[in-house]
Amino acid sequence: MLALSGWLSALYALPRSFVVALGVVNLAYGAFSFLLARRDQRPLALIRALAAANVAWGAACGVLAVVLAGTASPFGLAHLVGEGLFVGALGALEWRWRERLRAT
Repeated sequence: MLALSGWLSALYALPRSFVVALGVVNLAYGAFSFLLARRDQRPLALIRALAAANVAWGAACGVLAVVLAGTASPFGLAHLVGEGLFVGALGALEWRWRERLRAT
């Protein structure tokens, strides 16, 4: 998203700074998830934090889609709704299986 932020901004009909912010959030999430996944033992507190953050981000994407419905293109709205559904569902699964995710 960061590398294509100018093109995505035009496609999504959203400000480039907004697309960059989405990219930064996704990059931070990916780095945290990767570091957590690489651990042999994962602290329950970090798994809970990851699950809660994913559910919160899913809800935030839904709110952003509603707020930006009059501005964003169908592609931009599809991205927000799709990401919100995916990340929210992932967070719910992480919460459900949090005990099993503690160890490899």
